Amino acid sequence: MNGRIRTLRIVARSMWRRASGRYALVVMGLWLLVSAVSLVWTPYSLLATDGFDTWGSPSSSHLLGTDGVGADVLSWLMAGSRTNLVIAVLTVVVAAAFGLLLVAAMVSCNSAFSSASVVVVDALISIPTVLVALILSVPFGASAAVIVAACGFAYGLNLARILRPSALLAARSAYVESAIWSGASPIRVFFTHIMPNTLPVLSVQLSMSAGTSLLAEAGLTYLGVGVGSGVPSWGHSLTTSVRFISIYPLAVVWPGLVVTLVVIALNLFGDTLRDAIDPLTNPALREAA
Repeated sequence: MNGRIRTLRIVARSMWRRASGRYALVVMGLWLLVSAVSLVWTPYSLLATDGFDTWGSPSSSHLLGTDGVGADVLSWLMAGSRTNLVIAVLTVVVAAAFGLLLVAAMVSCNSAFSSASVVVVDALISIPTVLVALILSVPFGASAAVIVAACGFAYGLNLARILRPSALLAARSAYVESAIWSGASPIRVFFTHIMPNTLPVLSVQLSMSAGTSLLAEAGLTYLGVGVGSGVPSWGHSLTTSVRFISIYPLAVVWPGLVVTLVVIALNLFGDTLRDAIDPLTNPALREAA
């Protein structure tokens, strides 16, 4: 336990030393903080509107202005941070579970099953995420669950395709063969000996999946198959204001800026984490070992 805590401290310090790591950690920390605060407080109620103060400019009473119905933009962005955080986390969980399951099948000892799984993944990976979301929205309607399912499915396939080479290399190593001959179960071999070798690539792919899920949420909500009209989200704020971009551009700038900053932070987080957890690029880990 002490060794794991020491490793986590080394990884955290390594990430903080890099400018990209500091940016990612600060932005993600603020995202989590705002999401938590919005559970108990926002400047205005989401139902509060003022017909005499529509498309208001930023002021002391409305820091980011108001939208077309006089609702406070900052309050909707704060509340939307919760929705986007849940979507990003659930997408990563679904993509990781689905992708690792496919990787386990693709590196299995049964050559026929392994070859068949590779062909299936190559065929399914060509299906666009938008098409999957549109198909799911027919029976289930527009919801965050449709975004999570569509993105988790698509990103899981992509994750499996990218992880397969490193997982296959580890599966053919001498220590994995020794573990199999010693009687270790396939599940234990995969999670103990094969998956750790894919962690640097896995961290990058999952952070990219989280960032891409935010872009997908905005796009799918605009198409009408994302979150419902009454659910606050950054995509919802963009969708309701993009039609009036020529009248009040700031209504589009604020949610667009938030999405951009967070997506950049997630991508940088994955890159920095990859370098921090890899002993080949982090001398501190080699010294600790």
